[in-house]
Amino acid sequence: MGKHLVLVGGGHAHLTVLLNLSNFVERGHRVTLVGPSPYHYYSGMGPGMLSGIYRPEEVRFHGKKMAEDRGGSFVEDRVIRINPGQKTLILQSGNQIDYDVVSFNTGSEVPLKSLISAPRENIVPVKPVFNLLQARRWIVPRLKGKEVRCIVVGGGPAGLEVTANLWRLVKDNQGKARIILIAGSRLLKGLSERVRTLALESLSRRGITVIEGKHGREITGEEIRLNDGSSLPFDIVFVALGVQPSSIFADSGIPAGPDGGLLVNPHLQSVAHPEIFGGGDCISFAERPLAKVGVYAVRQNPILLQNLLAALEGKEMQTFIPQKDYMLIFNMGDGRGILWKKDFVWEGRMAFWLKDYIDRKFMRKFQVSGERKEKE
Repeated sequence: MGKHLVLVGGGHAHLTVLLNLSNFVERGHRVTLVGPSPYHYYSGMGPGMLSGIYRPEEVRFHGKKMAEDRGGSFVEDRVIRINPGQKTLILQSGNQIDYDVVSFNTGSEVPLKSLISAPRENIVPVKPVFNLLQARRWIVPRLKGKEVRCIVVGGGPAGLEVTANLWRLVKDNQGKARIILIAGSRLLKGLSERVRTLALESLSRRGITVIEGKHGREITGEEIRLNDGSSLPFDIVFVALGVQPSSIFADSGIPAGPDGGLLVNPHLQSVAHPEIFGGGDCISFAERPLAKVGVYAVRQNPILLQNLLAALEGKEMQTFIPQKDYMLIFNMGDGRGILWKKDFVWEGRMAFWLKDYIDRKFMRKFQVSGERKEKE
């Protein structure tokens, strides 16, 4: 008799499972995908969508159609609690779903509670990635008027790419903007000094102000107050302060890592509940901490495909062995990129070309539901 597999979230780590969903269905299993939207936007191309380098339909997967075309079902909702003893998921709508095996790929979110008292349309957390599309729609009509004051808070890779692509958005729409990046203690802290220098030089050439040694303390609807007591007015602010998983695992009494992510073993399986799996930013790997970079989620794809089927049928599981080194390429919004891997740094148009090639190849593999023919 078949069992019920539930996939919570249609992100990077679940894409291979979704692509091969018919394998589960043909073996008599039911598969349900639960997500807040039929679409999932690829974070690696998000800043490029903000600037207009990519159209929305080039950056997203149609998870709902991907699942339904292969015999699965889709529920547009959010999981707010897990009852591992009863093997049930409680949804935001009040409904619940029973499972035999469940896998989470719910990504991460930007923590805002310490900075703002209430959400506003001109305060934009950089995740979920769809927020960048909404921000673009907010900014473009305003570029036809006075100078738009844009602030980005956060000096990591996301803050850098959003800042650089904001410049491209303004330039291509023949507008005027004052762009400020509040980078915290240092821009790209922890990365190669050469990468940091190249990034600072790139932003400086375009008249973008980078503030180091200061942190955002509070964001109101009109200004951001810094830890030194000063404040800066804005029309729109992007918050890229780093990401953290949802608190759903700890709130449900399931073992979580220091960041709140689902604590998993090398099979990507909960250390306490063998029928619960996860991948991507929402997990905490028990063997060692993993950076919140997409390469790990992509590498977890085939492992989850094998192990979810094995969990349903009592077969042998594969082990996920995360690579020690990975490559980062930053989209600098001006047709150039900065590539970094260990001690190797490369800046220029070819670096962006390589990033664009890798990203488009990845999208082609999983855009199997007519996404590229859609119009926004």
